Amino acid sequence: MTGLSVALALSATCVLSARAADPRPDAIIKTKSIEARILLDDKIKADAALAADCLAEGKRWLDKNAAEAAASRKADPQFFKEGGWEFERKYEIRSVVADRYVSILRNDYMNTSGAHPNSDVNTILWDRTTTKRISIRPFFTETADGGPTMKAMVKAAIASLKVEKKKRDTSETATDEWFKGVEPNLLKVGAVTLAPSTEAGKSSGLTFHYPPCAVGPYAEGEYVAFVPWETLKPYLTAEGTRIFGGARPKGDAEEP
Repeated sequence: MTGLSVALALSATCVLSARAADPRPDAIIKTKSIEARILLDDKIKADAALAADCLAEGKRWLDKNAAEAAASRKADPQFFKEGGWEFERKYEIRSVVADRYVSILRNDYMNTSGAHPNSDVNTILWDRTTTKRISIRPFFTETADGGPTMKAMVKAAIASLKVEKKKRDTSETATDEWFKGVEPNLLKVGAVTLAPSTEAGKSSGLTFHYPPCAVGPYAEGEYVAFVPWETLKPYLTAEGTRIFGGARPKGDAEEP
């Protein structure tokens, strides 16, 4: 076998190995217009109720985008000559607090053959006891729009974002204009998760996840703001006091 043949054979083997290592989708739609898939991590799949909830939502997302892709292909078939759209949604557990509250990151990838692919991030807070999605409201004495709790959250989240921008040498975009979408409202402060802690069973605070373009230009990518629980201590309910404690683990700042 020639050197070139060996190189080609090795390359093919690497490609096949990479494909074999790819996780198998938990749901998929593949048509001439789109290939879209849902991926659940193993920890989610180990919880039947949580897996069913995520998968049901994911399948609705697949159906919606498949319908949009088909309509777009019918209206403008020339934009599909090189292939269809590609969409992917991943559900991953970020933390489990008090063996009850499960924080999940939901990351979306969307390629519609535009100038560049797009991505989005959102979160889910799951209560294992009630087997339902919940908000962070039960942990705080009040969460009124523009109220003291939400104002404290926004102030701390923006302060954290400014620190992150300084680390990335992007302080020029740490402006009120870029932060205007971070509002003292539970639905607008940012997609929230309970941060892991150095203390077992506790959360060290809240992490807010922002997709590209939310608090900076697309090229800056995603941002994560961390608000330590001590900052929010004056506003905690009895349940909030019970679940928060400890410090953010070393290295968590580098995690998504």
